[in-house]
Amino acid sequence: MQKITAKEFTGKSAWDALDIERINDATVRLHWTDAPYKWHLNDGPEVFVVLDGEVEMHVRQDGREEVLRLAPGDIFHAEDGDEHVAHPDGPVRALVIEKAGSV
Repeated sequence: MQKITAKEFTGKSAWDALDIERINDATVRLHWTDAPYKWHLNDGPEVFVVLDGEVEMHVRQDGREEVLRLAPGDIFHAEDGDEHVAHPDGPVRALVIEKAGSV
């Protein structure tokens, strides 16, 4: 058993992660970042839960870009093939559950 206090986790660089668990072919990771990720297409479903801080999640659908503002407690769900990129507004901690080895 283990207690993890998300607010106490800080990575050495943007998008560092604390691997919490692997369940079958999915990973559960606590990410810390203060810089945007990169545009990417999912190769499986992803659940992105903001625990601390705020994120502007940029998504592309049908050639249009939309920005979703995520606050603590908000959940972003992406399916296989969904294109998106997270832009933190200051330091952010997020729990990400996705297929092991996903980009």
